[in-house]
Amino acid sequence: MAKAIMIQGTASGVGKTILTLALCRIFKQDGHAVSPFKAQNMTLNTCLTNIGDEIAVSQWLQAKAACTTPSKDMNPIVLKPPYSNHINPAKKLDMIMASYNRLCKQYNVIVIEGAGSPVELNLNQNDMVNMGMAKRANAPVILASDIDRGGIFASLYGTINIMKDWERDHVKATIVNRFRGEPALFADGVKILEDITELPVAGIVPYININLPEEDGLVSSNINFEAMEDFESEFDRIADIVRKSLDMKLVYEILNSGV
Repeated sequence: MAKAIMIQGTASGVGKTILTLALCRIFKQDGHAVSPFKAQNMTLNTCLTNIGDEIAVSQWLQAKAACTTPSKDMNPIVLKPPYSNHINPAKKLDMIMASYNRLCKQYNVIVIEGAGSPVELNLNQNDMVNMGMAKRANAPVILASDIDRGGIFASLYGTINIMKDWERDHVKATIVNRFRGEPALFADGVKILEDITELPVAGIVPYININLPEEDGLVSSNINFEAMEDFESEFDRIADIVRKSLDMKLVYEILNSGV
């Protein structure tokens, strides 16, 4: 059975997709057979797999970063706004888990991306994409927040502390994402975060200018996937920055320990 690790975020747009992409590349560089996975994505930015299935651009890019063939199993549910997908929740869950289980037979590491925030309390009863997915996959979670938008102490502390006990048990570390400046100047901030969340900070990832198609969105974009090989150097650049920014020993400990 494949080992899984999950990137969740304190909100939409905090950088989960790029962190997931970077980890896919890093694990592949380290010799693993890696697949991305996102149970459900809401976006107009999609593309077709080799056999004509539609998946989100973000999972396509993550698959390419992992040096594997994009497949529908990596993103089984795609919703296009306004919602055109009215699949029964039970059937949707069956589709998600069937896809995930197939990936587990093909790969030895699955990097799962959450969606939005894991503490949308009015939606969590039927959650299949954040802690609901983490539970079903027995996946440890690293929780990321975007320091560039401000409020990182409140967003990380608040997110963790309104989780249920079993949800908190999944969260093993946090990431300070999109930091501008010298990380050493945030040493006091790291200590404060570790004190109030009672979790290690896995790293401070700098603000990265990304030269890739829009990862997710409500506005469609024209993407030339015939030139996908042109992104290889960008995948390596992003992975190199993230590898140097994270405590990869800790990340591997989290991956190997499970929940």
